Amino acid sequence: MMIKETYDKSRVINFSDAVFSIVMTLLILEVGVPTISEINTQPFRSVLSARIPDFIGLFVSFMVSALYWMGHIKLMRYVSVISGRLLWINIFFLLAIVILPFSTAMYINGFDQAGPFIFYCINLSVIGFFNIVMLRYVFHSEKQLSGFTRLRYRWYRARGLNVMIVWVIAGVVAISMPSLSRFIFLLLFVVQFVIDRRFKKKLSVAS
Repeated sequence: MMIKETYDKSRVINFSDAVFSIVMTLLILEVGVPTISEINTQPFRSVLSARIPDFIGLFVSFMVSALYWMGHIKLMRYVSVISGRLLWINIFFLLAIVILPFSTAMYINGFDQAGPFIFYCINLSVIGFFNIVMLRYVFHSEKQLSGFTRLRYRWYRARGLNVMIVWVIAGVVAISMPSLSRFIFLLLFVVQFVIDRRFKKKLSVAS
């Protein structure tokens, strides 16, 4: 009989939290710090306006990272055992997260170009894909014994699909309408609000 190897849940969570904290901190490095000569020779308003793409990239990437981090925290509450398969899914999920500062920098530096933004959208879509794979694995492996009910799974899956699909749409739209594609991410928060409201009502009825 083959022995199923398991891993310390606290170490996996702590490591994942550390990766998220480092990635979210590194994002600020993509905001260009003005030189002394810029500050002395240009109006301060011009100095700040030149960095609007930097701050947009920082805000979007930070907020999306925060959403995934919060989702990871919520999901891990329902994990009773860290198996080898779940460990590897989590590793690939974190790998996609680690690439985010790089794709954000490309997006910022090529703010007016479609290519860097499409790469950025692909990065965020891949993060979403591994997030959904992890959700599905936890739901089926736990068999609802840890409290991860089908209704809660459907809620978390809907939130995960929302993020992934919005970034896929943004990447596709960027091919023909790059200016419009930059604003599609706002749908994330609108759709998530609707999803949360709907499932919270269902959970309150179920309880």
